[in-house]
Amino acid sequence: MRYRSMIFGAALVWATAWSSPSPAQAGFKGVDFPTADGLEARADLYEPEKESPTLILLFHQAGWSRGEYREIAPKLTKLGYRVMAVDQRSGGGVNGVMNETAARAEEKGRPRGYLDAYADLESALMYARTKLHAKRIIAWGSSYSASLVLRLAAEHSDEVTAVVAFSPGEYFKQSKGPSYVEGLAKHVKQPLFITSAKQERGQVKPIFDASPSQKKILFTPASRGQHGSRALWEKWPDHDVYWTAIKGFLTEYAPARPAN
Repeated sequence: MRYRSMIFGAALVWATAWSSPSPAQAGFKGVDFPTADGLEARADLYEPEKESPTLILLFHQAGWSRGEYREIAPKLTKLGYRVMAVDQRSGGGVNGVMNETAARAEEKGRPRGYLDAYADLESALMYARTKLHAKRIIAWGSSYSASLVLRLAAEHSDEVTAVVAFSPGEYFKQSKGPSYVEGLAKHVKQPLFITSAKQERGQVKPIFDASPSQKKILFTPASRGQHGSRALWEKWPDHDVYWTAIKGFLTEYAPARPAN
C-alpha cells in the first residue's frame, strides 16, 4: 500500500469572495439530467480541447452550488479532463451561481437533506456513462459530498475509476451512526485522494486509513488550509500546494488519457 502524507507551508489570509466568470469565458454549457425520483438536475459541462475518455464529476459542499467549481473546472480541462459540475438538491448558492436542482426539489416538495442528495450523485454517474459516454469517471466531492462520493465508489465500484474527497467526515451521525463513512471507506478500493484543512486531519485520517486501496494519498497542509474544494481557489495563498498534490495524484493514478 502506498501512503503519502504531504506537508507544505503557507500562511492563510482571508479575502473577498471570488467572482464567477461568464459561461463563455469559462467554456462550459448547462445541461439537465433526470434523477431516479423524477427531478431534473442541473450541471455545467466543461470540455477539454482534445477528446478525453476520462470525466470528473464535481459535487459541491453544504449550502452551495456548482458555482464552487467555476474557477476550478477550467483548470481541470486544461489538464485534459472532461468535467461536469453538479448541483445537488442539498445546497444554495455560491460565487453568484444559485443551485437550480435545490430550487426544483423545493418546488416539488422533495426532501433536501445531505443523504437525499445521494440520488443526484447516482443519477449524475449514470448520465455520465450512458449519455456522455465517459469510459472512466472520477468522483470528486467537497465536505458532505466528499463523504457521499465514498458511498458512490463503494456501491459502484465498476463505474467509479477514482475518488477525490476534500474534507470528508461523519456528517450523517444522527441518522447513520458515528462510523458510517468510515465503514463506507472500507469498500473503496479505487485510487483515493483525501485532503482537508490542517485542523480537520483528525476527522479525515480514520476514513483514509479504513480504505484498503493500494493507491491512496492523504494530503495535509502545514498551513491552516481550507475546508472543501475551495482550498483550490486562487484567493488563498496556499492554493498552489493543494493543486500540486491533486495534480500529482491525477497524473499518477487517474490520468486524463491513460497510456493503455
